[in-house]
Amino acid sequence: MNQLRRVLAFGLPFLWPYRKRFLTGVALALLFGLSNGVIVLATKTLFERLTPSSGPGGSASMIQLPERFSEDFAGFMEKVLPRSGEPISLTQAAGAILLLPLLTGLRAGTNYLSAYCMTWVSVRVVRDMQIRVLEKMHSLSLDYFNKSTLGDLTTRIGGDTRRIYDAMNNGLTDLIKEPFTLLSILGGMLIIDAQLTLAALIIMPLVVIPIVIIGRKLKEIARRFVVVGVSQGSGLIEALGGIRLVKAYGLEGQQLGRYRNESMEIANLEVKKTQAGKLVNPVIEVVCTLGLGALIIVVFATHQPVADFVGFLTGLVMLPAPVKRLAQMHVDLVSATVSCERLEEFFATKATVREPEQPAKVSPLHRDLVMEKVYLDYGHNHVLQGIDLRIPRGFKLGLAGPSGSGKSSLINLLLRFYDPTSGRILWDGADLRTFSTRELRNQIALVSQDAVLFDASVAENIALGRPGSSREEMEKAAQQAFAHDFI
Repeated sequence: MNQLRRVLAFGLPFLWPYRKRFLTGVALALLFGLSNGVIVLATKTLFERLTPSSGPGGSASMIQLPERFSEDFAGFMEKVLPRSGEPISLTQAAGAILLLPLLTGLRAGTNYLSAYCMTWVSVRVVRDMQIRVLEKMHSLSLDYFNKSTLGDLTTRIGGDTRRIYDAMNNGLTDLIKEPFTLLSILGGMLIIDAQLTLAALIIMPLVVIPIVIIGRKLKEIARRFVVVGVSQGSGLIEALGGIRLVKAYGLEGQQLGRYRNESMEIANLEVKKTQAGKLVNPVIEVVCTLGLGALIIVVFATHQPVADFVGFLTGLVMLPAPVKRLAQMHVDLVSATVSCERLEEFFATKATVREPEQPAKVSPLHRDLVMEKVYLDYGHNHVLQGIDLRIPRGFKLGLAGPSGSGKSSLINLLLRFYDPTSGRILWDGADLRTFSTRELRNQIALVSQDAVLFDASVAENIALGRPGSSREEMEKAAQQAFAHDFI
Protein backbone atom coordinates (compact mmCIF):
# COMPACT_ATOMS: atom_id res chain seq x y z
CA MET A 1 0.00 0.00 0.00
CA ASN A 2 2.91 2.36 0.67
CA GLN A 3 4.09 1.93 -2.92
CA LEU A 4 0.58 2.59 -4.18
CA ARG A 5 0.23 5.78 -2.13
CA ARG A 6 3.64 6.97 -3.32
CA VAL A 7 2.86 6.49 -7.01
CA LEU A 8 -0.65 7.97 -6.71
CA ALA A 9 0.57 10.99 -4.75
CA PHE A 10 3.15 11.67 -7.44
CA GLY A 11 0.87 10.95 -10.40
CA LEU A 12 -2.45 12.54 -9.37
CA PRO A 13 -1.50 16.16 -10.25
CA PHE A 14 -0.64 14.95 -13.76
CA LEU A 15 -3.82 12.85 -13.87
CA TRP A 16 -6.21 15.66 -12.97
CA PRO A 17 -6.52 17.25 -16.48
CA TYR A 18 -7.76 13.90 -17.84
CA ARG A 19 -10.13 13.10 -14.98
CA LYS A 20 -13.25 12.68 -17.19
CA ARG A 21 -11.72 9.91 -19.29
CA PHE A 22 -10.17 8.42 -16.15
CA LEU A 23 -13.53 8.33 -14.32
CA THR A 24 -15.10 6.71 -17.39
CA GLY A 25 -12.44 4.01 -17.18
CA VAL A 26 -13.14 3.61 -13.47
CA ALA A 27 -16.87 3.20 -14.09
CA LEU A 28 -16.21 0.57 -16.75
CA ALA A 29 -13.79 -1.22 -14.40
CA LEU A 30 -16.51 -1.33 -11.73
CA LEU A 31 -18.93 -2.84 -14.26
CA PHE A 32 -16.30 -5.43 -15.15
CA GLY A 33 -15.88 -6.34 -11.49
CA LEU A 34 -19.63 -6.59 -10.98
CA SER A 35 -20.02 -8.83 -14.03
CA ASN A 36 -17.72 -11.46 -12.47
CA GLY A 37 -19.99 -11.88 -9.47
CA VAL A 38 -23.04 -12.01 -11.73
CA ILE A 39 -21.43 -14.83 -13.76
CA VAL A 40 -20.90 -16.83 -10.55
CA LEU A 41 -24.56 -16.44 -9.59
CA ALA A 42 -25.76 -17.08 -13.16
CA THR A 43 -23.81 -20.35 -13.29
CA LYS A 44 -25.34 -21.43 -9.99
CA THR A 45 -28.83 -20.45 -11.21
CA LEU A 46 -28.49 -22.40 -14.48
CA PHE A 47 -27.42 -25.60 -12.73
CA GLU A 48 -30.04 -25.09 -10.04
CA ARG A 49 -32.75 -25.16 -12.70
CA LEU A 50 -31.32 -28.38 -14.13
CA THR A 51 -32.10 -30.07 -10.80
CA PRO A 52 -35.72 -30.76 -9.77
CA SER A 53 -35.00 -29.88 -6.12
CA SER A 54 -32.28 -27.90 -4.37
CA GLY A 55 -31.25 -30.81 -2.19
CA PRO A 56 -30.58 -30.82 1.54
CA GLY A 57 -28.56 -28.08 3.13
CA GLY A 58 -28.74 -25.88 0.07
CA SER A 59 -29.96 -22.76 1.77
CA ALA A 60 -28.99 -23.26 5.39
CA SER A 61 -25.84 -21.19 5.14
CA MET A 62 -26.89 -18.79 2.39
CA ILE A 63 -27.16 -15.05 2.91
CA GLN A 64 -30.85 -14.19 2.66
CA LEU A 65 -31.61 -11.48 0.08
CA PRO A 66 -34.55 -9.06 0.52
CA GLU A 67 -37.81 -10.94 -0.02
CA ARG A 68 -39.19 -8.57 -2.70
CA PHE A 69 -35.95 -8.78 -4.67
CA SER A 70 -35.89 -12.57 -4.42
CA GLU A 71 -39.47 -12.83 -5.68
CA ASP A 72 -38.85 -10.48 -8.61
CA PHE A 73 -35.62 -12.26 -9.53
CA ALA A 74 -37.28 -15.70 -9.33
CA GLY A 75 -40.18 -14.52 -11.52
CA PHE A 76 -37.78 -13.15 -14.14
CA MET A 77 -35.76 -16.39 -14.16
CA GLU A 78 -38.95 -18.41 -14.71
CA LYS A 79 -39.63 -16.41 -17.87
CA VAL A 80 -36.17 -16.51 -19.43
CA LEU A 81 -34.66 -19.84 -18.28
CA PRO A 82 -35.94 -23.43 -18.64
CA ARG A 83 -36.45 -25.72 -15.63
CA SER A 84 -35.82 -29.45 -15.54
CA GLY A 85 -38.96 -31.50 -16.20
CA GLU A 86 -41.01 -28.59 -17.60
CA PRO A 87 -41.81 -27.57 -21.23
CA ILE A 88 -39.31 -25.14 -22.78
CA SER A 89 -40.53 -21.98 -24.51
CA LEU A 90 -38.65 -20.19 -27.28
CA THR A 91 -37.76 -17.36 -24.85
CA GLN A 92 -36.39 -19.86 -22.34
CA ALA A 93 -34.33 -21.64 -24.98
CA ALA A 94 -32.84 -18.34 -26.12
CA GLY A 95 -32.19 -17.38 -22.47
CA ALA A 96 -30.38 -20.65 -21.75
CA ILE A 97 -28.20 -20.24 -24.85
CA LEU A 98 -27.46 -16.52 -24.49
CA LEU A 99 -27.26 -15.86 -20.73
CA LEU A 100 -23.64 -16.80 -20.15
CA PRO A 101 -22.39 -15.50 -23.55
CA LEU A 102 -24.08 -12.13 -22.92
CA LEU A 103 -22.57 -11.88 -19.44
CA THR A 104 -19.17 -12.95 -20.76
CA GLY A 105 -19.46 -10.38 -23.57
CA LEU A 106 -20.33 -7.67 -21.03
CA ARG A 107 -17.32 -8.69 -18.95
CA ALA A 108 -14.96 -8.68 -21.96
CA GLY A 109 -16.36 -5.44 -23.40
CA THR A 110 -16.11 -3.46 -20.17
CA ASN A 111 -12.59 -4.82 -19.64
CA TYR A 112 -11.53 -3.72 -23.13
CA LEU A 113 -13.07 -0.26 -22.90
CA SER A 114 -11.70 0.30 -19.40
CA ALA A 115 -8.19 -0.68 -20.55
CA TYR A 116 -8.53 1.66 -23.55
CA CYS A 117 -9.53 4.62 -21.35
CA MET A 118 -6.75 3.95 -18.85
CA THR A 119 -4.13 3.61 -21.59
CA TRP A 120 -5.39 6.83 -23.22
CA VAL A 121 -4.96 8.62 -19.90
CA SER A 122 -1.63 6.98 -18.98
CA VAL A 123 0.19 7.86 -22.20
CA ARG A 124 -0.83 11.52 -21.82
CA VAL A 125 0.08 11.60 -18.15
CA VAL A 126 3.55 10.23 -18.87
CA ARG A 127 3.98 12.58 -21.83
CA ASP A 128 3.21 15.49 -19.49
CA MET A 129 5.67 14.08 -16.94
CA GLN A 130 8.42 13.91 -19.55
CA ILE A 131 7.72 17.48 -20.65
CA ARG A 132 7.68 18.59 -17.01
CA VAL A 133 11.04 16.88 -16.36
CA LEU A 134 12.60 18.53 -19.40
CA GLU A 135 11.09 21.89 -18.43
CA LYS A 136 12.58 21.50 -14.94
CA MET A 137 15.98 20.66 -16.43
CA HIS A 138 15.91 23.82 -18.52
CA SER A 139 15.14 25.85 -15.39
CA LEU A 140 18.16 24.56 -13.46
CA SER A 141 21.51 26.29 -13.33
CA LEU A 142 24.64 25.10 -15.08
CA ASP A 143 26.17 23.68 -11.89
CA TYR A 144 23.49 20.97 -11.77
CA PHE A 145 24.49 19.69 -15.22
CA ASN A 146 28.19 19.80 -14.31
CA LYS A 147 27.45 17.48 -11.38
CA SER A 148 25.13 15.14 -13.32
CA THR A 149 25.84 12.62 -16.05
CA LEU A 150 24.02 12.54 -19.37
CA GLY A 151 22.98 8.96 -18.60
CA ASP A 152 21.27 10.06 -15.38
CA LEU A 153 19.51 12.95 -17.11
CA THR A 154 18.20 10.84 -19.97
CA THR A 155 17.13 8.09 -17.54
CA ARG A 156 15.00 10.57 -15.62
CA ILE A 157 13.22 11.63 -18.82
CA GLY A 158 12.86 8.23 -20.45
CA GLY A 159 13.46 5.39 -17.98
CA ASP A 160 11.86 6.73 -14.81
CA THR A 161 8.76 8.04 -16.55
CA ARG A 162 8.45 4.77 -18.48
CA ARG A 163 8.39 2.73 -15.28
CA ILE A 164 5.71 5.04 -13.89
CA TYR A 165 3.76 4.59 -17.14
CA ASP A 166 3.89 0.80 -16.78
CA ALA A 167 2.61 1.06 -13.22
CA MET A 168 -0.13 3.54 -14.12
CA ASN A 169 -1.23 1.83 -17.32
CA ASN A 170 -1.52 -1.58 -15.70
CA GLY A 171 -1.82 -0.58 -12.06
CA LEU A 172 -4.55 2.05 -12.33
CA THR A 173 -6.77 -0.32 -14.26
CA ASP A 174 -6.12 -3.23 -11.92
CA LEU A 175 -6.30 -1.00 -8.86
CA ILE A 176 -9.95 -0.28 -9.60
CA LYS A 177 -10.93 -3.42 -11.45
CA GLU A 178 -9.37 -6.27 -9.53
CA PRO A 179 -10.34 -5.38 -5.93
CA PHE A 180 -13.93 -4.86 -7.07
CA THR A 181 -13.73 -8.11 -9.04
CA LEU A 182 -12.59 -9.88 -5.89
CA LEU A 183 -15.41 -8.34 -3.86
CA SER A 184 -17.93 -9.17 -6.58
CA ILE A 185 -16.86 -12.83 -6.80
CA LEU A 186 -16.73 -13.15 -3.01
CA GLY A 187 -20.16 -11.50 -2.83
CA GLY A 188 -21.57 -14.10 -5.21
CA MET A 189 -19.90 -16.88 -3.21
CA LEU A 190 -21.29 -15.45 0.06
CA ILE A 191 -24.79 -15.48 -1.39
CA ILE A 192 -24.31 -19.13 -2.36
CA ASP A 193 -22.70 -20.20 0.93
CA ALA A 194 -21.37 -17.78 3.53
CA GLN A 195 -19.62 -20.38 5.71
CA LEU A 196 -17.67 -21.93 2.85
CA THR A 197 -16.66 -18.48 1.59
CA LEU A 198 -15.33 -17.45 4.99
CA ALA A 199 -13.42 -20.72 5.17
CA ALA A 200 -11.91 -20.00 1.75
CA LEU A 201 -10.61 -16.62 2.98
CA ILE A 202 -8.30 -18.41 5.44
CA ILE A 203 -5.82 -18.98 2.60
CA MET A 204 -5.49 -15.24 1.84
CA PRO A 205 -2.60 -14.60 4.29
CA LEU A 206 -0.71 -17.47 2.65
CA VAL A 207 -1.03 -15.55 -0.64
CA VAL A 208 -0.14 -12.09 0.72
CA ILE A 209 3.02 -13.04 2.67
CA PRO A 210 5.12 -14.20 -0.34
CA ILE A 211 3.98 -11.15 -2.35
CA VAL A 212 5.31 -8.80 0.35
CA ILE A 213 8.63 -10.67 0.65
CA ILE A 214 9.17 -10.74 -3.11
CA GLY A 215 8.22 -7.04 -3.35
CA ARG A 216 11.00 -6.05 -0.96
CA LYS A 217 13.53 -8.03 -2.97
CA LEU A 218 12.32 -6.44 -6.20
CA LYS A 219 12.75 -2.92 -4.79
CA GLU A 220 16.45 -3.54 -4.10
CA ILE A 221 16.87 -5.00 -7.60
CA ALA A 222 15.11 -1.95 -9.10
CA ARG A 223 17.45 0.45 -7.27
CA ARG A 224 20.54 -1.37 -8.50
CA PHE A 225 19.08 -1.63 -12.00
CA VAL A 226 18.73 2.17 -12.20
CA VAL A 227 22.28 2.77 -10.92
CA VAL A 228 23.88 0.39 -13.42
CA GLY A 229 21.64 1.60 -16.25
CA VAL A 230 22.63 5.22 -15.62
CA SER A 231 26.33 4.30 -15.56
CA GLN A 232 26.03 2.32 -18.80
CA GLY A 233 24.08 5.07 -20.55
CA SER A 234 26.57 7.74 -19.49
CA GLY A 235 29.52 5.64 -20.63
CA LEU A 236 27.92 5.00 -24.01
CA ILE A 237 27.16 8.70 -24.57
CA GLU A 238 30.67 9.71 -23.53
CA ALA A 239 32.32 7.09 -25.75
CA LEU A 240 30.30 8.03 -28.83
CA GLY A 241 30.53 11.76 -28.16
CA GLY A 242 34.31 11.57 -27.74
CA ILE A 243 34.91 9.06 -30.52
CA ARG A 244 37.92 11.06 -31.85
CA LEU A 245 39.73 10.74 -28.52
CA VAL A 246 38.73 7.08 -28.18
CA LYS A 247 40.29 6.30 -31.56
CA ALA A 248 43.26 8.60 -31.09
CA TYR A 249 44.31 6.94 -27.81
CA GLY A 250 43.24 3.40 -28.68
CA LEU A 251 40.56 3.22 -26.00
CA GLU A 252 38.16 1.03 -27.97
CA GLY A 253 38.95 -2.08 -25.92
CA GLN A 254 38.60 -0.25 -22.61
CA GLN A 255 35.25 1.28 -23.56
CA LEU A 256 33.97 -2.03 -24.93
CA GLY A 257 35.05 -3.86 -21.77
CA ARG A 258 33.22 -1.39 -19.54
CA TYR A 259 30.08 -1.67 -21.65
CA ARG A 260 30.32 -5.48 -21.67
CA ASN A 261 30.63 -5.70 -17.87
CA GLU A 262 27.72 -3.34 -17.24
CA SER A 263 25.59 -5.13 -19.84
CA MET A 264 26.24 -8.42 -18.08
CA GLU A 265 25.26 -6.94 -14.70
CA ILE A 266 22.06 -5.51 -16.21
CA ALA A 267 21.31 -8.92 -17.76
CA ASN A 268 21.81 -10.63 -14.39
CA LEU A 269 19.58 -8.07 -12.65
CA GLU A 270 16.92 -8.55 -15.34
CA VAL A 271 17.02 -12.30 -14.76
CA LYS A 272 16.70 -11.82 -10.99
CA LYS A 273 13.83 -9.39 -11.50
CA THR A 274 12.06 -11.87 -13.79
CA GLN A 275 12.69 -14.74 -11.38
CA ALA A 276 11.21 -12.81 -8.48
CA GLY A 277 8.31 -11.41 -10.49
CA LYS A 278 7.37 -14.70 -12.12
CA LEU A 279 7.58 -16.54 -8.80
CA VAL A 280 4.46 -14.74 -7.60
CA ASN A 281 1.98 -16.48 -9.90
CA PRO A 282 3.12 -20.09 -9.21
CA VAL A 283 2.99 -19.45 -5.45
CA ILE A 284 -0.54 -18.05 -5.71
CA GLU A 285 -1.67 -20.90 -7.97
CA VAL A 286 -0.28 -23.60 -5.65
CA VAL A 287 -1.81 -22.03 -2.53
CA CYS A 288 -5.17 -21.49 -4.22
CA THR A 289 -5.21 -25.05 -5.61
CA LEU A 290 -4.48 -26.49 -2.16
CA GLY A 291 -7.28 -24.39 -0.73
CA LEU A 292 -9.57 -25.50 -3.55
CA GLY A 293 -8.88 -29.17 -2.82
CA ALA A 294 -9.60 -28.71 0.87
CA LEU A 295 -12.86 -26.89 0.13
CA ILE A 296 -14.01 -29.57 -2.31
CA ILE A 297 -13.67 -32.10 0.50
CA VAL A 298 -15.72 -29.82 2.77
CA VAL A 299 -18.39 -29.46 0.06
CA PHE A 300 -18.74 -33.22 -0.29
CA ALA A 301 -18.69 -33.74 3.47
CA THR A 302 -21.53 -31.24 3.99
CA HIS A 303 -23.62 -32.63 1.09
CA GLN A 304 -23.96 -29.32 -0.76
CA PRO A 305 -26.49 -29.24 -3.65
CA VAL A 306 -24.97 -29.68 -7.11
CA ALA A 307 -26.04 -26.18 -8.21
CA ASP A 308 -24.45 -24.57 -5.16
CA PHE A 309 -21.30 -26.63 -5.65
CA VAL A 310 -20.98 -25.65 -9.33
CA GLY A 311 -21.61 -21.96 -8.62
CA PHE A 312 -19.18 -21.95 -5.70
CA LEU A 313 -16.58 -23.82 -7.75
CA THR A 314 -16.97 -21.27 -10.56
CA GLY A 315 -16.18 -18.50 -8.08
CA LEU A 316 -13.16 -20.37 -6.72
CA VAL A 317 -11.80 -20.91 -10.24
CA MET A 318 -12.25 -17.20 -11.07
CA LEU A 319 -10.76 -16.00 -7.76
CA PRO A 320 -7.00 -16.55 -8.44
CA ALA A 321 -6.98 -14.40 -11.61
CA PRO A 322 -7.61 -11.02 -9.91
CA VAL A 323 -5.29 -12.02 -7.05
CA LYS A 324 -2.47 -12.70 -9.54
CA ARG A 325 -3.09 -9.41 -11.35
CA LEU A 326 -2.98 -7.54 -8.04
CA ALA A 327 0.31 -9.29 -7.27
CA GLN A 328 1.71 -8.22 -10.65
CA MET A 329 0.51 -4.69 -9.94
CA HIS A 330 2.55 -4.81 -6.73
CA VAL A 331 5.62 -5.80 -8.76
CA ASP A 332 5.15 -2.87 -11.16
CA LEU A 333 4.50 -0.47 -8.28
CA VAL A 334 7.75 -1.45 -6.57
CA SER A 335 9.79 -0.43 -9.63
CA ALA A 336 7.70 2.71 -10.10
CA THR A 337 8.27 3.73 -6.47
CA VAL A 338 12.03 3.90 -7.07
CA SER A 339 11.42 6.12 -10.10
CA CYS A 340 8.99 8.32 -8.15
CA GLU A 341 11.62 8.82 -5.46
CA ARG A 342 14.17 9.86 -8.07
CA LEU A 343 11.79 12.28 -9.79
CA GLU A 344 10.56 13.76 -6.50
CA GLU A 345 14.17 14.41 -5.53
CA PHE A 346 14.79 15.96 -8.96
CA PHE A 347 11.72 18.23 -8.85
CA ALA A 348 12.79 19.42 -5.38
CA THR A 349 16.12 20.65 -6.78
CA LYS A 350 16.41 24.43 -6.69
CA ALA A 351 18.22 26.54 -9.26
CA THR A 352 21.24 28.26 -7.72
CA VAL A 353 20.82 31.19 -10.14
CA ARG A 354 17.50 32.68 -9.03
CA GLU A 355 15.22 34.69 -11.28
CA PRO A 356 14.19 38.09 -9.82
CA GLU A 357 10.52 38.40 -8.83
CA GLN A 358 10.21 41.68 -10.74
CA PRO A 359 12.99 41.69 -13.35
CA ALA A 360 14.32 45.01 -14.58
CA LYS A 361 14.20 45.82 -18.27
CA VAL A 362 17.39 45.04 -20.18
CA SER A 363 18.44 47.54 -22.84
CA PRO A 364 21.41 47.20 -25.22
CA LEU A 365 24.67 48.19 -23.54
CA HIS A 366 25.27 51.97 -23.80
CA ARG A 367 28.10 52.77 -21.37
CA ASP A 368 30.09 49.93 -19.83
CA LEU A 369 30.21 46.56 -18.17
CA VAL A 370 31.74 46.67 -14.67
CA MET A 371 32.88 43.95 -12.26
CA GLU A 372 33.27 45.04 -8.63
CA LYS A 373 35.26 42.84 -6.23
CA VAL A 374 33.91 39.65 -7.81
CA TYR A 375 34.60 36.31 -6.13
CA LEU A 376 33.49 32.93 -7.44
CA ASP A 377 33.85 29.40 -6.13
CA TYR A 378 32.30 26.11 -7.27
CA GLY A 379 31.72 24.78 -3.75
CA HIS A 380 35.40 24.68 -2.78
CA ASN A 381 38.32 27.13 -3.27
CA HIS A 382 37.78 30.44 -5.03
CA VAL A 383 38.35 30.35 -8.77
CA LEU A 384 38.05 34.14 -9.06
CA GLN A 385 39.18 36.45 -6.28
CA GLY A 386 38.54 40.18 -6.02
CA ILE A 387 38.10 40.88 -9.74
CA ASP A 388 37.73 44.61 -10.54
CA LEU A 389 37.19 45.31 -14.22
CA ARG A 390 35.58 47.95 -16.40
CA ILE A 391 34.88 47.27 -20.09
CA PRO A 392 33.58 50.31 -22.05
CA ARG A 393 31.07 49.80 -24.82
CA GLY A 394 32.82 48.99 -28.11
CA PHE A 395 36.03 47.88 -26.38
CA LYS A 396 37.66 44.60 -27.48
CA LEU A 397 39.21 42.59 -24.66
CA GLY A 398 41.28 39.42 -24.84
CA LEU A 399 41.83 37.22 -21.81
CA ALA A 400 44.96 35.06 -21.66
CA GLY A 401 46.01 32.56 -19.04
CA PRO A 402 46.69 28.91 -18.33
CA SER A 403 43.94 26.31 -18.11
CA GLY A 404 41.93 26.73 -14.91
CA SER A 405 42.88 30.37 -14.39
CA GLY A 406 39.23 31.51 -14.65
CA LYS A 407 38.76 32.71 -18.21
CA SER A 408 35.65 30.61 -18.84
CA SER A 409 34.37 31.45 -15.36
CA LEU A 410 34.30 35.15 -16.25
CA ILE A 411 32.16 34.36 -19.29
CA ASN A 412 29.89 32.11 -17.17
CA LEU A 413 29.31 35.03 -14.82
CA LEU A 414 28.57 37.42 -17.66
CA LEU A 415 25.84 35.09 -19.01
CA ARG A 416 24.58 34.32 -15.47
CA PHE A 417 25.31 30.63 -15.81
CA TYR A 418 26.57 31.27 -12.27
CA ASP A 419 26.19 34.21 -9.90
CA PRO A 420 29.21 35.65 -8.06
CA THR A 421 29.84 34.21 -4.60
CA SER A 422 30.35 37.83 -3.60
CA GLY A 423 30.69 41.14 -5.42
CA ARG A 424 28.55 42.22 -8.35
CA ILE A 425 28.53 42.74 -12.12
CA LEU A 426 26.92 45.90 -13.48
CA TRP A 427 25.34 46.39 -16.92
CA ASP A 428 25.15 50.16 -17.41
CA GLY A 429 25.08 50.45 -13.62
CA ALA A 430 22.37 47.79 -13.04
CA ASP A 431 23.22 44.52 -11.27
CA LEU A 432 22.91 41.52 -13.59
CA ARG A 433 20.92 39.74 -10.86
CA THR A 434 18.06 42.20 -11.38
CA PHE A 435 17.61 40.96 -14.98
CA SER A 436 15.87 37.80 -16.11
CA THR A 437 18.37 35.38 -17.56
CA ARG A 438 16.44 35.10 -20.82
CA GLU A 439 16.38 38.88 -21.42
CA LEU A 440 20.04 39.24 -20.48
CA ARG A 441 21.19 36.46 -22.78
CA ASN A 442 19.18 37.95 -25.63
CA GLN A 443 21.69 40.83 -25.51
CA ILE A 444 24.76 38.58 -25.72
CA ALA A 445 26.09 36.37 -28.50
CA LEU A 446 28.25 33.42 -27.48
CA VAL A 447 30.63 31.66 -29.85
CA SER A 448 31.90 28.68 -27.88
CA GLN A 449 35.12 26.76 -28.52
CA ASP A 450 32.92 23.64 -28.53
CA ALA A 451 31.11 23.46 -31.87
CA VAL A 452 27.61 22.03 -31.48
CA LEU A 453 25.33 21.21 -34.39
CA PHE A 454 21.74 20.34 -33.55
CA ASP A 455 19.82 17.75 -35.55
CA ALA A 456 18.45 20.29 -38.02
CA SER A 457 19.43 21.97 -41.29
CA VAL A 458 22.43 24.31 -41.44
CA ALA A 459 20.06 27.25 -41.93
CA GLU A 460 18.08 26.30 -38.83
CA ASN A 461 21.30 25.98 -36.81
CA ILE A 462 22.43 29.45 -37.89
CA ALA A 463 19.04 30.96 -37.05
CA LEU A 464 18.82 29.44 -33.55
CA GLY A 465 19.99 32.66 -31.92
CA ARG A 466 17.48 34.79 -33.83
CA PRO A 467 14.24 32.96 -34.71
CA GLY A 468 12.48 34.33 -37.77
CA SER A 469 15.67 35.34 -39.58
CA SER A 470 15.38 35.72 -43.34
CA ARG A 471 17.35 33.64 -45.82
CA GLU A 472 19.51 36.66 -46.65
CA GLU A 473 20.34 37.24 -42.98
CA MET A 474 21.35 33.60 -42.55
CA GLU A 475 23.64 33.74 -45.58
CA LYS A 476 25.16 37.03 -44.41
CA ALA A 477 25.91 35.53 -41.00
CA ALA A 478 27.53 32.51 -42.69
CA GLN A 479 29.67 34.81 -44.85
CA GLN A 480 30.80 36.85 -41.83
CA ALA A 481 31.78 33.59 -40.08
CA PHE A 482 33.73 32.49 -43.24
CA ALA A 483 31.47 29.42 -43.45
CA HIS A 484 29.38 30.32 -46.50
CA ASP A 485 31.74 28.85 -49.08
CA PHE A 486 32.07 25.38 -47.56
CA ILE A 487 28.34 25.31 -46.70
